[in-house]
Amino acid sequence: MIRGKSTCTLAAIGLLMFIAGDSLAADRGKDSPTSFRAGTCVVDTTPPQFPVSLVGSFTDRKATSAHDPLAVRCLVLDDGKQRVAIAVVDVCILPRELCDEAKRLASKATGIRPDHILIASTHTHSAPPTMVLNDIPLDPAYPEMLTRKISEGIEKAAGRLVPVKPGWGVTQVPDEVFNRRWFMKEGTIPPNPFGKPSQVQMNPGAGNPNLDRPAGPTDPDVSVLSLQSPAGQPVALLANYSLHYVGDVPAGMLSADYFGEFCRQIESRLAGSGSPQSPVAILSNGTSGDVNNIDFRSPRKRGEVFSRIRYVAGKIADAALKVYGQAEHRDGLSLVMKEKEIELAVRKPSEAELEQAKRVIATPDDKGLPRLARYYAQQAVRLSQFPDKVKIKIQALRIGELGIVAIPCEVFAEIGLEIKRRSPLKPTFIIDLANGYHGYLPSPEQHALGGYETWPATSSYLETNASRKIVSTAIELLDQVKRDSN
Repeated sequence: MIRGKSTCTLAAIGLLMFIAGDSLAADRGKDSPTSFRAGTCVVDTTPPQFPVSLVGSFTDRKATSAHDPLAVRCLVLDDGKQRVAIAVVDVCILPRELCDEAKRLASKATGIRPDHILIASTHTHSAPPTMVLNDIPLDPAYPEMLTRKISEGIEKAAGRLVPVKPGWGVTQVPDEVFNRRWFMKEGTIPPNPFGKPSQVQMNPGAGNPNLDRPAGPTDPDVSVLSLQSPAGQPVALLANYSLHYVGDVPAGMLSADYFGEFCRQIESRLAGSGSPQSPVAILSNGTSGDVNNIDFRSPRKRGEVFSRIRYVAGKIADAALKVYGQAEHRDGLSLVMKEKEIELAVRKPSEAELEQAKRVIATPDDKGLPRLARYYAQQAVRLSQFPDKVKIKIQALRIGELGIVAIPCEVFAEIGLEIKRRSPLKPTFIIDLANGYHGYLPSPEQHALGGYETWPATSSYLETNASRKIVSTAIELLDQVKRDSN
């Protein structure tokens, strides 16, 4: 087992350390060119004991060791008037209850308002579960530990604020993102678990001769927020890329996937820049609900385990460092964050669908049933017990002219592209799987096509019009943070 050390890094050069509460009170009302500050912290979240279950598939997989450490990477920003925290966690998903409790604890310790805290998962599929999903066994001790670690990371980052200059930029890496939903040749898509036809197929298989065309776009942007000390030395780098995960992890091992490898490569390369403190890197997941790293038309030859992760992470790191080197880092920028809770309907089974599900469950064996029919019948029963509506949080953050949106779903790429296109802030990027988990977020048009991401289950249950309401809310919040000069 590999265990990483907890590291809480002073986010700039200099010897001056600011205690969170005292510094916040002392700097209120200041708006000088040196008022923008940042603090960082990286806390190890690798489970202390093995074996552990892994989430991210229909069946339980056990890990007996860690290939590389899991972590929560925290960034606290302060412009002298407002303070914001961002925490990105190496897990597949985070339930809202866990995020809310971590925010409550962090707010109590730091004074940062809960609605000014953004907590997101990377979506590695090689980490322990944090909630019940796909019948994977849940050890309650892990989400409890994770809640404390997230709060601890935010608290320590808030206690290590030093002057910084923000900069940002965007480049593109289009050749590592592929839409995983495909139109196929007529008659070649098998029936869905409910015995009905679909117009598209998810992950149809590399080199499948029945491929027609992808059912949606990808977002190739590598978006970067970088922070430098007043002397121009690297402090932190927050990147965003819309890739589900890579998944080239040795069997039976935990891993932060390419998200963790990206951070290691960035930190190693920036460490040689002369900064007396170790810079901190964070990679957040963009709108990748229908995007993966498999080129189905031109399948790659399998290489050494973890080599694909190293390659993709290195490519994204190269792009991020290019942006970092070209970004203009400026003083005197303002910081604004807004949050809005909206209510969305749940797609629950009809009486007829529920009766059909119960008949499937009562069937003695799976012979004659469509693939996964029993699983989705069980999911229908679970959904019937859901509330009719759920509340979700949408956030928007502005740093200077940079916009960031947070959405608690696995957002399809076309939705992220729409938000970027309509945003009044240029550039804007979207962090998905933030502040909770409410399943896949297809557009109404993608719902009509069917496919795995639309099948009603605990992983896909929001109303078919949910994306339109979420996009509208995101644009509303972006308009607000643009107008608010703090």
